[in-house]
Amino acid sequence: MAGEAGWSSKHAPGDTADGPAGRDRHTDTPGSPGASDTSGVPGAPSADRSTRPVLEAYVWCNLTSGNGARALWLFLLPFMVVNLAHWMRPASRGRRRTVRCYGLLVRLTGLTLTVLLVAAVCEVALDLTAWQCAGSRVCAERHTWLGFLSPDASHHGWWSPPGRRLAVAAVIPAALTWLLWYLSRRTWNAYESQQPLDRLPEAAADEDTDHTALDRPGFWYGRRLVARLRAAHTAAGLLTVSAALAAAAARFDRAGGPTALGALGLLLIAAHLAGAVMVVWVVCRRGRSENRLDRHLDAHLVRRLPLAALALLMLTAAHACWARPGWESSGRLPGGTAFGALALGQGALVVALAVAARLLHATRPDRRSALRGLGGPAVAMLSCALGGVMSGGVSQRVSDWLDGTGSALPGPPVLLTWQASVIPSLLVVLLVLCGHLARRAWRLRRAELAVVSLDHPGEPEDPARTHRIATTRAMATLTDRAPLLVGATSATTLLLGAGALVGAFTTDLPPDDAARPAFALVHGAAQASQALGSWLIGFGFILFVTWGRRAYKDPAARRTIGILWDVGTFWPRAAHPFAPPCYAERAVPDLTWRIATWTRATGGRLVLSGHSQGSVLAAAAAWQLPAPVRARIALLTYGCPLERLYGRWFPAHFGPDALGALHRDVDCWRNLYRLTDPIGGPVRLPGGCGPEVDRPPLKDPLSYGRTATHPLPAPILGHSDYQADPAFAEERARLLARLAPALPGPRPEEPAPAQADSGRSSP
Repeated sequence: MAGEAGWSSKHAPGDTADGPAGRDRHTDTPGSPGASDTSGVPGAPSADRSTRPVLEAYVWCNLTSGNGARALWLFLLPFMVVNLAHWMRPASRGRRRTVRCYGLLVRLTGLTLTVLLVAAVCEVALDLTAWQCAGSRVCAERHTWLGFLSPDASHHGWWSPPGRRLAVAAVIPAALTWLLWYLSRRTWNAYESQQPLDRLPEAAADEDTDHTALDRPGFWYGRRLVARLRAAHTAAGLLTVSAALAAAAARFDRAGGPTALGALGLLLIAAHLAGAVMVVWVVCRRGRSENRLDRHLDAHLVRRLPLAALALLMLTAAHACWARPGWESSGRLPGGTAFGALALGQGALVVALAVAARLLHATRPDRRSALRGLGGPAVAMLSCALGGVMSGGVSQRVSDWLDGTGSALPGPPVLLTWQASVIPSLLVVLLVLCGHLARRAWRLRRAELAVVSLDHPGEPEDPARTHRIATTRAMATLTDRAPLLVGATSATTLLLGAGALVGAFTTDLPPDDAARPAFALVHGAAQASQALGSWLIGFGFILFVTWGRRAYKDPAARRTIGILWDVGTFWPRAAHPFAPPCYAERAVPDLTWRIATWTRATGGRLVLSGHSQGSVLAAAAAWQLPAPVRARIALLTYGCPLERLYGRWFPAHFGPDALGALHRDVDCWRNLYRLTDPIGGPVRLPGGCGPEVDRPPLKDPLSYGRTATHPLPAPILGHSDYQADPAFAEERARLLARLAPALPGPRPEEPAPAQADSGRSSP
């Protein structure tokens, strides 16, 4: 199986909490679950058993960062980012149609990313390799592996005509499309096919209530939507390959080719248009069904859509392979305008998405919401920018590799060169923003110097240690400035992308040639931007590949990427079926089934504890439980990003109303955080609930200088080792004491069964 999760339990030494929970995958701190045994089949409580709680941890780390092959998910980053934009919808009231429109716009943006990826591979395989390089004697002699496709090297062999060369090259993007389909289907079976508890919805969990959609029975089971989107995106990829073949043959046929082939080409183009309309209809038809478990797939028409697109691709390839005397490859393939149309469509979709987000935000304003409700459109813009950079980087690097001296081939479309040329301007904006953030952090550091001294009265002054503590606190606050960085980057990308699109369409020349008649300063700037942009986009792509390769071999680097993936892959695939799989659709059902069956069999209560991302899983599992079970749970969270990250960026699902409803539904909730933690923070529930949930910030470090208790300098813990703080044991003991009257005892000691390969076991 692609991902494994497992349970680990042990009898606690008297100070452990009880109840299943998620475990933070990037620390050695387990959640504090307790139950009766490792197998997950609890026994009935006995009157003569001890009332000591039992520690049981849910190990889910291998679902996100297990084997090295999972580092290849890095190349699906644009798909993951656009999927995040779907869940960043602002909280709203009374705007159901606008909510559906928001989801539709994000799904259409995801569809354009699939087409862009396949079009970029077509540009590399069909245009640069089969059409330009194989058609050039100089380039074909430099790359002998293209000899059988070159008319000169093969002496006009059977595969040397342009149509047949293109048909052979079309195997590469078609194979990539099939690979994406296969991975999406395989990861669904491995990660997301676990059915949650089958229960009726407790309330109308929509935008007019305080409930979040995470408490709906079908939230963590999106089989029907994923299958529908997988069929549509696979068909879109195959239609993109087929359209590239059809367009090349149609251009020659219109210029004087055989009449019969020209008529057949028109029929094929009409079939492509019909297929594109069908794909868009499938994507637009409906979104997620969350109020119930949707176990039924769509009709055969939708499920067989990829087969129809594959049949059309094979027919188009046969049409392109037909002999056409006098057909020679020159210039570029007629697909350059496709990249411009995609860029224009993505910009229009992002603008429309921003309008929908503002309308939703106006119905229920939230000052803590990232970018005042525009977080989703900003992230969607970044996903399009990532897709464009990756596509342009591949095309530019392959063109330079094939061309060598840069004189034999026309190269990639002009728009890709313009897009590369605006990258230096974007980097300047980013440097200015980073300078602003650095200046703000420096000012906060100066202010924290006096505060650190007040936090440790009576201690001998140590300027170096004071500076380190103040710097750590100031750097931790930069997380709260992420909306500024994301918003400015997205806005700059949109404006620069629009300028590149206008420049490419109006001049049909690269920036260097387009600016040649202008002043020398303007021409020099354009020339420098073009050269530097091409170098930067190539360097960035090489760095991207190197990072992925290092993560494949280095477990430490793989864990780092896994941390980033924790947030991105927490959400179900609602906008793009080829995004990395959602581990929560496996973890949340595991947790809810374990909690529900244990409480039903024992009649007991439990403490559900989680650190960092484990606290998010704990909250998601609590929302999925029936109301009577939820009322017998105590929550203990630490290093918790529920409000600081999820509440700000996903306000419709983790906003103040949703977290307040969770606090009312569970028996009690306590949260620990530090000022030095860049990820975790207070829950900040409105009214008098905030102090009831949030403990005052923990002291970090535990000791300023050397003491009898801490003979060695106490480290600055930041986001890790919350269990090392005495406050953790104190809060856990308070929760256990509150639940003690109904807390059943553990089962007798038994040899632990062999665990499944989980990649890491809990202590």
